[in-house]
Amino acid sequence: MQIAQLPTSSGIAGKGSGTARGVDGASGSVDGASTRADAAAPRGATSTLKRGLSNWDHQLQGEISNAQQTLDYLERSSSQLQALKSELAAKLAARAGRDGQVEARVRQFSSTWRDRSSASGGSLDAQLGYSSPQTAQQSFTIRGLTMASLQEGSQEVLAFSVGGANQALRSVNIEPGLSDEEIIARFDRALMPSNIRVRQGDDGQVVFSTPEASWANVRDSLAVRGSGIRFPTGQMNRVRTDPEPAVIVPEQWDTGDTEALRATLHEVVQALAHIQQSRASVSLALAQATARVESAQAQPVDVGMDTVAQSFTDKANKPGYESLLAISSALVGISRERVISLLGLR
Repeated sequence: MQIAQLPTSSGIAGKGSGTARGVDGASGSVDGASTRADAAAPRGATSTLKRGLSNWDHQLQGEISNAQQTLDYLERSSSQLQALKSELAAKLAARAGRDGQVEARVRQFSSTWRDRSSASGGSLDAQLGYSSPQTAQQSFTIRGLTMASLQEGSQEVLAFSVGGANQALRSVNIEPGLSDEEIIARFDRALMPSNIRVRQGDDGQVVFSTPEASWANVRDSLAVRGSGIRFPTGQMNRVRTDPEPAVIVPEQWDTGDTEALRATLHEVVQALAHIQQSRASVSLALAQATARVESAQAQPVDVGMDTVAQSFTDKANKPGYESLLAISSALVGISRERVISLLGLR
């Protein structure tokens, strides 16, 4: 798969180009000729400010990088599934292939699927939904905590704990007469500090979500204490959580007999459809980010070199991230030959 590089004037390069790794992990290109031209430009030069440190959009760079990385992963997954589909079709048609080839293809894709989170930079969830700059989420429900149970019964205060006894409790006051929207809003507001968001599912259920990296901790430590109406009073009680199942489950693909091969072929075809849908979504996100870059380039800028220089001085004099970013970005691409060339312009 090829992804067209963005123009070098944007400060963002496609994968495979010469890049300098930024503090936030995004990549920015350095054009030697443009740098020399900017150095000699008069006050008010637009190109200088566009390449100036104060105009770097690190979040946008991260979005583009994540989209490219995710598209690479989806392309690799699609290729492996296509190969597996061909092997399965050949075996079902009694065109004997190499022994164990189908099983090897299943193991290959299973390994690729397990690497989904890291291979996509944490942007692709188990339902192949893409999110950037936010990280992929794990959705789940809590057994016994339904919209019907919350709207029935007397008033009760539910106290939630995530991460063990030393963590602060998050309380939700449930009372008769609350609408669906009010219940969701109260849960979402109470659990947001614990990195858990709450929404109403398509069928009306209460759906919780947390970053995939936090899921294991939430799953193993989430506890609730009630007033004896919906949940027992007294000690915190561990709750059972049901995660939203992954859209692809290669661990369940069987190749033991003809019926199993047919069922697996059906699952592979479905997986390919999900992959294609996800690729379309990520491609759209990449196109939108690219359009934002082009829009920013087209905007006129009426700030001169003095402003750029003052901005750099201010950032470099501040301790911490801003100083490190300003200095390290300014030093990218500087060499002895370039310094001599610039001095020759005086």
